Amino acid sequence: MAMQSLLIILVVLAALLILGVPIAYAIGISALAAILQTVPLDVSVVTGAQRIFVGMSKFSLTAIPFFILAGNLMNQGGIAKRLVDFVMALLGRTPGALLVTNIGANALFGAISGSAAAAAAAVGSMVEQGEREQGYDPALCAATNGASAPAGLLIPPSNALITYSLAAGGVSVAGLFLAGYVPGVIWTLACMAAAVFFAFRKGYRGTRGGFDWKNLGMCTLRALPSLSLIVVVIGGIVGGVFTATEGSAIAVVYALVLGLCYRNITLRSFWNIVVESTRMSGMIVFLIGVSNILGWVMAFTQIPQAISAALLGLTSSPVVILLIMNVILLIAGTFMDVTPAILIFTPLFLPVVRSFGMDPIQFGLILVYNLCIGNITPPVGNTLFVAIKVGRSSLSGVMPYMLGYYLVILLGLLLLTYVPVVSLGLPRLAGLL
Repeated sequence: MAMQSLLIILVVLAALLILGVPIAYAIGISALAAILQTVPLDVSVVTGAQRIFVGMSKFSLTAIPFFILAGNLMNQGGIAKRLVDFVMALLGRTPGALLVTNIGANALFGAISGSAAAAAAAVGSMVEQGEREQGYDPALCAATNGASAPAGLLIPPSNALITYSLAAGGVSVAGLFLAGYVPGVIWTLACMAAAVFFAFRKGYRGTRGGFDWKNLGMCTLRALPSLSLIVVVIGGIVGGVFTATEGSAIAVVYALVLGLCYRNITLRSFWNIVVESTRMSGMIVFLIGVSNILGWVMAFTQIPQAISAALLGLTSSPVVILLIMNVILLIAGTFMDVTPAILIFTPLFLPVVRSFGMDPIQFGLILVYNLCIGNITPPVGNTLFVAIKVGRSSLSGVMPYMLGYYLVILLGLLLLTYVPVVSLGLPRLAGLL
C-alpha cells in the first residue's frame, strides 16, 4: 500500500503542477488522493482540515513571519551599499575585485535579508555599473552574482532552516543555525575561488596601491550596525537569552530602528513592507499547514518505512545511499521552490538517514544546500534569472560560467555530506549536541 500511495502522490502532484495549480493546493489534493484508497471521502476531508489546523497552530511558526518582515525591512533599509563598500574595502586588491566583492556582499546581505533573490537584485545592482565601467564580461558578472546569492540561505537567520526544524519534528533551531555557518562559508569561498580563476583568465586585476586601512575603518563603521543584527539575534538564540521566536521579534525591532535611522523607511514604504511580508508569510504558513496533511498520509501509509527499506535493499552502504539522495534532491530542486521541497522530502528521507546514525542537523544542512543549488539551476532557478536580469545578460551567455561555479559548489556539497564535522563542529563546541 505504501508504494502505491507514493505513486499516487507523485503522479497527482506532478499533473497538478504541470497544469499550473498552486503548490499548496497541489500538495493537499495529492495527499487526499492517496488516502482515499483506504479512507472515505468525508473522513479524509475532515482529517485533512484537522491536520492543516494542527500544522498552522504551532507557536514556533511565529518566527517565520517575523524574520520575513525583518528581512524586508532590511531590504528597504539602505544596507546593501554599506555592505558592498565594506567588502570592497576588505577584498578590493583581490584579482577580479568586483566579482569577489559581489560574492562576499551577497553572503552578508542574504544572511541578513533571508532571501537569495533579494541579495542578487540588491547587491547585483550596486556593483553592476562599476563592473561595466571596468570592462567586466556581463555574463560572468551575472553568473557570479547568481551563483553566490544562495549562500545567505545557509547562514542564519535562515527561514529554510526554521522550516526544516518544523518538518523534522522540532530539531534544535539553535543547533541548525550554528551548523549553517561553515557550509555557508564553504559555498562563499568556493565561489570566490572560481571567480578569481575566471578573473585571472580574463586579465582582471584588483585595486592598486597599498591597503587603505582608513577606508576599511570607515566602511566597517558604516556596515557595523547592519552586521550586528546577525550577532545580536544568533548570539541571543545560541546563548539561551531568548528563543528563535523571540529573536525574530527582536530582529524586526532592530531592522525597523536601523531603517528609520538611515531615513530609508517612510510611513508609506513601511505599510507596503508590512503588506508584502503578510502576503509572503500567509503563503508559507498555509503551505506548512497543508504539508502537514502530506506528512500524516505518509506516516499513515508507512511510506518513509517503505522508502527506507527500498534504499537499504539496494545497498547497505551509507555512502551510496547519500549519493542517491543527493542526486534526487538536486533534480527535484531544479523545478521546486525551497520551502515545499523541504516539507516534502524531510519526512521521506530523514528516517532513512537516521537508520544509519546520521544526525538530523547534518541532514538538514545537506537538504537545504541541495535545494539552494536548485535555486540557481534552470528550468526554475529563480535567483539565477534575477541575476541575469539585473546583469543584463542571457541564459546562454551565463551558463558556460555557471558550469564552473556548479563544480566548486558541488565539491562543497560532497564535503558537507561525507564529513560530519563540517556541519556538526560548531554545535558540538557550543554544547548543543
